[in-house]
This record gives sequence, structure tokens and C-alpha cells, in this order.
Amino acid sequence: MSESNSVASASAAAPSPADEGAALHMHFIRELIAADNASGKYGGKVVTRFPPEPNGYLHIGHAKAICLDFGMALENDGACHLRMDDTNPAREDVEYTNAIKEDVRWLGFDWGEHFHYASDYFDKMYELACQLIREGKAYVCALSPEEWKTHRGVPTAPGIPSPYRDTPPEVNLDLFQRMRAGEFADGERVLRAKIDMASPNLHMRDPVIYRILHTPHPHTGDKWCIYPMYDFAHPIEDALEGVTHSLCTLEFEVHRPLYDWVIENCRLFPSQQREFARLSLTYTVMSKRKLLELVQRKLVRGWDDPRMPTLCGLRRRGVPPEAIRDFCETVGITKYDSLTDVALLEHAVRDRLNATARRAMAVLDPLPVHITNPEALPAAATGPVNPEDPAAGERSIPLAPTLLIEREDFSEVPPPKYFRLSPGKAVRIRYAGFLTCEGVDHAPDGTVSALRCRFDPMDAGLKVKATIHWLPADAPTATVRLYDRLFNVPEPDADKDVDFTTHLNPDSLKTVTAHVESSLLDTKPGDHWQFERLGYFATDPDSTPTAPVFNRTVTLKDLWKK
Repeated sequence: MSESNSVASASAAAPSPADEGAALHMHFIRELIAADNASGKYGGKVVTRFPPEPNGYLHIGHAKAICLDFGMALENDGACHLRMDDTNPAREDVEYTNAIKEDVRWLGFDWGEHFHYASDYFDKMYELACQLIREGKAYVCALSPEEWKTHRGVPTAPGIPSPYRDTPPEVNLDLFQRMRAGEFADGERVLRAKIDMASPNLHMRDPVIYRILHTPHPHTGDKWCIYPMYDFAHPIEDALEGVTHSLCTLEFEVHRPLYDWVIENCRLFPSQQREFARLSLTYTVMSKRKLLELVQRKLVRGWDDPRMPTLCGLRRRGVPPEAIRDFCETVGITKYDSLTDVALLEHAVRDRLNATARRAMAVLDPLPVHITNPEALPAAATGPVNPEDPAAGERSIPLAPTLLIEREDFSEVPPPKYFRLSPGKAVRIRYAGFLTCEGVDHAPDGTVSALRCRFDPMDAGLKVKATIHWLPADAPTATVRLYDRLFNVPEPDADKDVDFTTHLNPDSLKTVTAHVESSLLDTKPGDHWQFERLGYFATDPDSTPTAPVFNRTVTLKDLWKK
């Protein structure tokens, strides 16, 4: 869909959790918007925005903000804007812009005609900065960053005014225009808002609102060599777009007085900023810097490595977007930071995939089973495509004189309460009948190389306590990537004195050649499967009809609790 032809309302997006029947949790942002609507503030309009900086890939933490921003617009028949916060060209790239668009759409949301760049407003921001200078509310400062640290001081004592603070407006305006003309080097001058050097909030002590940066911009090219700081640009962008509810994470709470100052002193639309707690998950890291380090050090295969918390990584792993939306709604919106157990996300994934994933059998570590009475075998067994969806129909799995079972489903010397296959014991094989172990073959090194088993049909009435999966020996093979959690401790970056990469889980990826049902050859990237008894898997983009590749999305239960 092109941006020019797409609809303008956030309601054009995929259904919100409310539309899908999921329980909605009342939280303070919902209460705030409801109160504003009841009072007639903004004329009942609700306009939100999601403003990522295009300097990296979005991750699961961003998904919480996306679901909140677009969700509040959806629930109130409003609009949510997607805006690239491209005020720092030294760190930004069109690659990230395109990836952000793809991720937001994948999550099920559409910004309609409301796609913007912060750089769209650079001319207006420059005009407003000049206006502040003329009114004596901004000045050009030549203090170095080190000198400014001394002048700014500490929260418990007033700062020292810059020696340039009382420069006449006409001189400041000339200096600012010369900054724009490129007469000064990077860092040689900045433009500061003239606010309050005694404020206990350091962000109000004459903050920088423009800096010099001789770097071409991905969107505006060489037009500018001065760029606004985020704290100055953010409220202006919101106001110019008519954003009513600017929802930010908690670290921006101390920036809110500056947001309000810019709105008031530039005499702009009264957008309001409100803050909520960001998402933190166990067994992962959310820092863009640390995720970039994992990629650059080749500790993962890239931004879309299925072990990464990036949305492109989760997508490749097979996590459905509906599960992420369910998860974000369950986590809720609070005003305090907390650590969420990743098991909650895994539960949401299982819940969604259980209803939608097609079933198939796969054997990851095969042990041959020679049937001693092959004449008793039926030609095939029949199983459901998805027991949660009777309309999906059934699938046929052929039997053969030699079957394959998982090696762990046999024990020559079984421990207590072991109910799977062992010498002289029987087990049910899924959809087909029963196997009774009559003999064991060994390799020269003493390991079990094959079993000899009698087959009995389903109506034989044997009493067993376990059912195992199986495949015919000539079942096709596939590459199966067994992904697990990337880190082996709940908070890998909790200790700032320890390199977080020392906590990488060495078993976060195991690759095996497995036997699979022939139905899995008819697959395409992104298809979801439940390998019965093993977990949920997704077809990888690397997959081809002759060389299928499957990624484990999540196990059937939380193996980490064992």
C-alpha cells in the first residue's frame, strides 16, 4: 500500500485486542484519555504518534509503545502518526526507516496518510528558534561541553550563568544565522534556551536546543549544518501535527517541563506529554547499543537472528504479531519500572499458535524400529491437520516396515516411572497403534543402533501409559534450528561491571537434520507448524521445497522450569 493512497485513520489498522475479544485492562493512559474526552478537551479528538529514531531496528520494547500509541487512537476513533525522529543525521539511515515501516505494518497497524519526518519541520523549527532569540529567550553560547558541566552545576545548588547569557538578541540572531551559514565548526557554538539556572531540574538549566553538525542528512541532504535537539524538536513536531496525547517512556518524565516550556513560549498547539514504564524482559537486553554490539561482534547472525528481541528477529522465529499484541495488553501500562518474565510472552505465543498452527510429526534424533510383523501394518495412519480447527481436515502419514522414533523415547534400562518404550514393554504410537519392544540391536561401541518391535493395531486394547511420535524411515529430511533464550541469566546486564555477553547461553542454537512428514515440503516462509510433542516451529526464509528449514518458535511448555 502506498502512503498516498492509504487511509488516514488509525482505525484502518488490523483489529485491536478489543476487537478480537481479548480482555482490556484499564490503565492510567486510558483513564486520562477518557477524562479528556468527557471534558471536551481537544474537542473529543485523540491524536497520538509513534516517533522512533531511524538508527536501529525496533524490538519488543518498541512493540509496547506501538500497541499503546496506535491502540489508543483505534479505541477512540482517532489517528496515530508514524514519525521518523531524524534530528541526528550522523546516526540515521534509510535502511532503518524502511525496516520500521515494515515492522509497524507487520504488527497490524497502519498510519494512513500520517507519515512524517522530524526533518519536514526543520524550516519551522528554525523560525521558532529565531523567534525565541528575538524575544530574549535563547542565546548563542561558545562554552565547551566540559566548561558547561561546571556552569550547569548540580541539582542541589544553582548553576553559574553562561558569560554569553546576556548577549543582546540582535547579536545572538546574527550568530545563529552564521551558524546556519556554516561559519563555525562542529561544537564551536550552540543555541541555548534561556530558562532558569537555579532550577533543581538540570534539563531546565539553559538546555541546548540547536547544535552544529556538518553532516549530510538522509532526507534533507546538505541543506542544513545545524540541527535541533530532540527536546526542542519533539514538542514542535507534536504541536504542528495536532498530537493530543504524546505518550513517552518514563525517562522522559524529567524532560516534560522543557516540553511544556517550548509549547508555551513558542505559542503552539497545547499537546500534552505523559509517561509510562518501558518494557523490560528477563533473559534479554533491550539497549540498542548492546543489540548493535551483538550484531557487530557476530555473536548473532544479524538483526533478524531469531534469538534477538528485534521485531524482525521475532518475525523470523515465527512469533505471530497477534501474540505480541496480546502480550502487550496483558503486561499493561504502569508508571513504575518492572521486569516482566519472558515466559509470559512465550505463553501468549503458544496460545495463539495452538489455535492456528498446522500439526505434523518430526523426528529430531532418529532411532530405527524394525517391525517384526510388517504384514500387520496398515498403509497409513490418519491425523488432524489442526484439532482446534475441524474444518482444516485430516492428513495421511504412511507406515513402513522400518519406522523412526526419537532416541530419547527408548531406554534399555529404564529409570523408575519411565513409561515410554523399553525391552518387553509397549507404547502407543500416535494415530497408528502400538509397538512392543522384542529386541535391541547394538553398534560396535555398545550404543543402541535399532529396535525390533511388534506392531498391534489401535483396537488391540493394550494398556499403556505413553504415546510417542514416529515417522517412516524414508521420510524426507529438513534442517531444524532449535532456538532457545539468548542469555542464561534473567538479567544479563544487571551488573554494570560485568560484560553482559559473558551470560550468553551457549545452547541458544542447535541445528539438527531431522526427518519430517512429507506435508512439510509444501511450505513457504512464515508458515507455522506444531511438531507434535516437540514444540511450535516456523518455516525460515532460507527454506526451499527441496531443502526445507524450520525454526523453533517456542517449546510446548517451559523447559526452563525443569
